[in-house]
Amino acid sequence: MGGVLIYLAIKKEYEPMLLLPIGFGIILANILFSAAVGENGFLTILYNAGVNTEFFPILIFIAVGAMVDFSPLLKQPLVIFFGAAAQLGIFLTIIFAYILGFNLKEAAAIGIIGVADGPTSIYVAKVYSLDSREEVFRYSH
Repeated sequence: MGGVLIYLAIKKEYEPMLLLPIGFGIILANILFSAAVGENGFLTILYNAGVNTEFFPILIFIAVGAMVDFSPLLKQPLVIFFGAAAQLGIFLTIIFAYILGFNLKEAAAIGIIGVADGPTSIYVAKVYSLDSREEVFRYSH
């Protein structure tokens, strides 16, 4: 699978910045008896230093933000209204969910689903729903 992703990234030029590192990661993580995986393995150290501390996601968002191509926006400035409509939709969703009886954290978790990718939505929903359950538990006892 890792080889297929690397092939798609290099030969077909299909999302190379995404598929190339994923392909190499798949290969590294699945080498039998590799020192890369394990308690003191290279991948474990990278995971603990960057993923557990949430440092790598910040770097990724900064890098992706720095690579944004604004030429379509400059060629057609009316496209900015699509972004504005999306932001308005998020806030209206949060307000509507709050009106329906969800607390503010749950409403924010519902609102983030329309704007964020899957892992981000799952993380926000998980954190906010756990906070909500703790609040309900605290006030009910």
